[in-house]
Amino acid sequence: MAEPAEARDPYPSFAWRLGFLYAALFLVVGCYLPYLPIWLHWRDLDADQIAVLLATPLFIRILFTPAISFAADLLGGRRAILIALAWGSLVSFLLLWAADGFWQMLLATALLAINWTTIMPLIETVAVAGIRSGALDYGRVRLWGSLSFIVASLGSGLLIGTLGAETVLPLLLAGTALMVLGAHFLPREFGGRAPLAASGLRRLKLTDAFDLVRAPLFLLFLLAASMVQASHALYYSFGRLHWRAQGIPDGVIGALWSVGVVAEIALFAASGRVIASIATARLLMLAGLAATLRWGLMAVDPPLWATALLQTLHAMSFGAAHLASIHFMTHAVPEDRAATAQGLYAAVVAGLVLGGATVASGPLYRTFAGEAYGAMACLALIGAGCAFLLMQHWRGELVVAVVPQPQSSGSGGKTWPAA
Repeated sequence: MAEPAEARDPYPSFAWRLGFLYAALFLVVGCYLPYLPIWLHWRDLDADQIAVLLATPLFIRILFTPAISFAADLLGGRRAILIALAWGSLVSFLLLWAADGFWQMLLATALLAINWTTIMPLIETVAVAGIRSGALDYGRVRLWGSLSFIVASLGSGLLIGTLGAETVLPLLLAGTALMVLGAHFLPREFGGRAPLAASGLRRLKLTDAFDLVRAPLFLLFLLAASMVQASHALYYSFGRLHWRAQGIPDGVIGALWSVGVVAEIALFAASGRVIASIATARLLMLAGLAATLRWGLMAVDPPLWATALLQTLHAMSFGAAHLASIHFMTHAVPEDRAATAQGLYAAVVAGLVLGGATVASGPLYRTFAGEAYGAMACLALIGAGCAFLLMQHWRGELVVAVVPQPQSSGSGGKTWPAA
């Protein structure tokens, strides 16, 4: 018997297309993060110049990501903007490859940051559209990015070790070309919002974005997520260095990092059951508590076997925090400001707060070495406390009102109170 038309999945390939785009994105990330500094050193830049180039995207993100994300909400063509940003990233990597000297590289890096730092929030916005429609399980799609990161970091290391540092940019260009392809493959149905005439909504105004910034529950969420994610700053910046100082071989260090990512993948694979059984704000609180435990024990330089066990907590400290954040923005923010919310999240959590914690990690590690993880545990505990407050006050409602119809007075439509 033929399956009823209404029972068929209208977008059977959406999850696979989005999974391919995540995989392509993290192919680039998995090569960029560990190996771009090696390429910059190969191009004869000194340590201070390399630090400036690596820090540039953090500060560009704070300014440009919310603005471009709001433009995507305003215009409605998120897929088209995502495609343009992917092409812009490809051109930027080409310019970086051809750049001669620090100042040309700085200009190319700034252009790359403008394009690159908004891609992830827009991909997450497309994923949120899929969650709203019931077309995908976010974690099972996002795990392809984590798998791709492992493949890229290990595979790039082998290729660079064999062929030399000059292969870094060609690898980044190849990954970005796949990302361009993935952006074009996204279905149009999930790449934008309904036309204003069809939805009955007026055009967004800048004040609508500021309403989101002023919503107490959204700010409480940003504070909770920021503290939990920023608690990873010392680990990202000095984790490898500290393990080497403890005498752990580089191969074992690579395995320790892989344990964390594999644990994250396992959580994403089971994300549907996790979200169904644990409320979003509670999951964020548990992530903060797990991070507190993880960094608190790391501060005492545990033995290798205990360090390996603590690495499995990456599934909670990062994975659960990210999963909770995506689902909070899915249910607490109206669809008309979905990209704006993602842009603010990226700018504050992954830009301003994580960047500040990263800068602070330098003097902390220089002064306290591994004991500096105690400061990271304090950040995570603050995040858990904020998530507890969010759990007490948020009941799954929208934290700002839906943009009203032009004739909203007397329209009789349902509204949600702004928190």
